[in-house]
Amino acid sequence: MNNGAATRGVCRERIFSRVLVPAVLLLIGGAAAAHAQQIAISRIEQMPNQPSPYQMRVWKEVAVGYDSLVFDLSASGTHLPLVALNPNTVNYTNHGSFFIHSFVGTVHPTSSEGINALPAVNSALLVGVNKRNQHGHDWVVMCEEWFNRRPAESVYLNAPVASSGDDWWYETMPSVFFYQLASRYPDAGDFGAQFRSVPDRWLQAVRAMGGKATPWKVPSMYYRAFALSTMTPNTTGVAQPEAAGAIAWILYHAFVRTGEERYRTGAEWAMEYLNKLVINPSYELQMPYGVLAAARMNAELGTWYDIQKLLNWCFDVGPLRGWGAVVGNWGGYDCSGLIGEAGGSAGYAFAMNTFEHIGALVPLVRYDDRFARAIGKWVLNAANAARLFYPGFLPDENQDNRAWASAHDPHSWIAYEALRETQNGKSPFGTGDAIAGGWAATNLGLYGSSHAGIAGAIIDTTDISMILKLDLLATDYFHGEAYPTYLFYNPYAESKAVTFDPGPASHDLYDAVSNAFMQSGVSGAATLQLPADAAVVLVVLPAGGNVTYELERMLVNGVVADYRSGAAVSNRPPRIKALAADSTQLPVNGFVTVYCGAVDRESPTLLYRWSASAGRITGSTDNVLWSAPDSVGNCLPRCRINLIISF
Repeated sequence: MNNGAATRGVCRERIFSRVLVPAVLLLIGGAAAAHAQQIAISRIEQMPNQPSPYQMRVWKEVAVGYDSLVFDLSASGTHLPLVALNPNTVNYTNHGSFFIHSFVGTVHPTSSEGINALPAVNSALLVGVNKRNQHGHDWVVMCEEWFNRRPAESVYLNAPVASSGDDWWYETMPSVFFYQLASRYPDAGDFGAQFRSVPDRWLQAVRAMGGKATPWKVPSMYYRAFALSTMTPNTTGVAQPEAAGAIAWILYHAFVRTGEERYRTGAEWAMEYLNKLVINPSYELQMPYGVLAAARMNAELGTWYDIQKLLNWCFDVGPLRGWGAVVGNWGGYDCSGLIGEAGGSAGYAFAMNTFEHIGALVPLVRYDDRFARAIGKWVLNAANAARLFYPGFLPDENQDNRAWASAHDPHSWIAYEALRETQNGKSPFGTGDAIAGGWAATNLGLYGSSHAGIAGAIIDTTDISMILKLDLLATDYFHGEAYPTYLFYNPYAESKAVTFDPGPASHDLYDAVSNAFMQSGVSGAATLQLPADAAVVLVVLPAGGNVTYELERMLVNGVVADYRSGAAVSNRPPRIKALAADSTQLPVNGFVTVYCGAVDRESPTLLYRWSASAGRITGSTDNVLWSAPDSVGNCLPRCRINLIISF
């Protein structure tokens, strides 16, 4: 940079900006005594309040048992062991990795899927198994072999050497599963660099699909997949627009961890695309992650995405492939709540999708308790019916591979890939696609069973049959400081009392649904009164904590305890989604256009007042011209613009 000499070049420093938003008058009321308005989800309403027959597995025990069987390198017997070490890695040659079978009896024992390997490790971590040092192996670090290190990809994919652009859910979900691992071990192996590379690549893709801030523009994402190597879409086959949800989930959590606004902007582009759709985009398992991201963004950023619409789409039978939640009794067993192909004359539910939906949608309740009853009722049905994926819970004639399971998996830790409503004249029927497809000798699917730790971490029973205690933090990855929070749903037509022990210290027990304290100064076991056919979202607070409010949020000792506290808000501040210039290079004596992407929940009309610490502003709408300072031939070391925008 010259300082005084005549220059006609370009000041190549980035334009910096600072946004100041004026104070907004708030009317804060006391905690409301009445229960918050619960929003019904139509397909869940068709499920029974009390599924029958009822038999709840101890899901934590299932997940721990599965890990002990599947990761036993010394197991012997037909089709065993189910895992093997891989010394010949491609992406990280300084350490080995592992092969884990997708099905028992696979014909491809050295072909290992990312949608199986990463969740298998995370599933064990969720229920307390130490996978950093299990039998002398660091299974967490070995997962980074699924990071395709080639510059053309630089994301996690379903195989160590794969290409994006074929099938979107196989190409977004491995990165979602990596983020789940990285939430616990951010510095393991090369996770730190990968944590940045993954959102950088998907942000680049969202921009290539049309996401812009100059001016604000929502991308088009109605594609089968998107090739990162060429930044071009795949428009053949059945589209997977729900991928916008998984991408938004990745980008928003990148923002939460790093604080970089570009990731938040990208998350909002993807989420606005998903939110504006009018036809159910559900295809596989990316949709529920989008709904969770939308609920969290509403609670933390002040967006107002339509959670009711998006959540209904997770359960309604969609048009793309008849995907949705099962409603009905199959052969005398209530199977409502399982996720899969629920349209047509016969259902086909999948273990992986059922567990993953539970993992994504249960933490949503913490951010939007209007859906507490719906989610509680659905999980009761789904978790009860999920036992039917396992050989030990079906009649021998209602499944494909009872003989192998009886000999080698007597505790039923490994599930069938799927459950058909009817097959061979039997209902329901434990089966899958592997035998028919020639992929394996059995339909016992590890790639679905590897997700059972989600249920193990979230679901616990109480002293009242059918009343579950659901941990809302267990799969709420990258959440901020939070108090222990649990969902209880009472499926009975009368109130019930359950025992809950918050621990030996003194606690206040608060219900986020009724926005009221249930008990104060509790130490040790307490009795909770649950209203009939209703839910309680119990937040365990320090006794006598200082209660304050920020908009709708109630905080205790500065930590959010209730995102929808019932506090009355007369006016919310406008949101500035992006403040961006059409160029980061400013010509001497030239100008750039600066855009403000702003919205207001209460008013569609905004007034803009701009000012700059240097140079000249021309205009007064959502975009203005900013001219360079009058400094003939002089390019300053930094070119800074401070914009003050008020509404």
